[in-house]
Amino acid sequence: MKPAANISLLWQELPYLDRFNAAARAGFKGVEVLFPYDEPLAETKAACAANGLELVLINAPPRASEGQPRGFAAVPDLVDTFRKDMARAFRYAEALDARFVHVMAGNAQGDEAFDTFYRNLIWAAKSAPDGLTLTIEPLNPVAMPGYFLNDYALAERVLDAVSMDNVGLQYDSYHAAMIHGDAIETFNAYCADIVHVQIGDSPDRGTPGSGDIDFAALFAAMAGAGYDGWISGEYNPDPKTEDSLNWMKML
Repeated sequence: MKPAANISLLWQELPYLDRFNAAARAGFKGVEVLFPYDEPLAETKAACAANGLELVLINAPPRASEGQPRGFAAVPDLVDTFRKDMARAFRYAEALDARFVHVMAGNAQGDEAFDTFYRNLIWAAKSAPDGLTLTIEPLNPVAMPGYFLNDYALAERVLDAVSMDNVGLQYDSYHAAMIHGDAIETFNAYCADIVHVQIGDSPDRGTPGSGDIDFAALFAAMAGAGYDGWISGEYNPDPKTEDSLNWMKML
């Protein structure tokens, strides 16, 4: 298992490009940038290269500050918008050599949203650059009220309907604990579909060890299941990022 740093949340006190250097100094070999679309593509690519970092994951579509909702892959009336913005996300992912693109479902509900989501994912999977894996991630209703993909069982149904090798489950310990009550049981129940892991404690997406989740036990469960991919710190560090990285020593 390999630690990665989500620099959209970590080192927020630093300018964007300085966060890559901070991550490398802390010992990370991989980083996530949730929404790289606000920054010059060449600068992000250069910052990764200069610090020997792999860009592990980006989100799609562009962030809400660009006038878009936080995802719309499950929104029936926005299929054309989804395809346009996925094409943009693919350009970024290919240029940055990103391994994963998290496809955000958006706010929707019902059977029509389910059908829209899985059909959009099939289109995206067929359109994705070689070597890129698309992920879907259940988000809890406290943090993301109205979000379509709000349950791991629902995510499994979507993945079964899509049935594409380059689409998998993104597990987040914070969301798993908030949705189902036990992050470890949730991982164990759905580990066969999990291709990428993010961590944060519950109930406040805090530093691992600050809340309810037993991370030593969670990492042991991951190792026991044979998970050997990235584990990305996606949490709100308190008081500063450098003091929140003890979880790396558990891997």
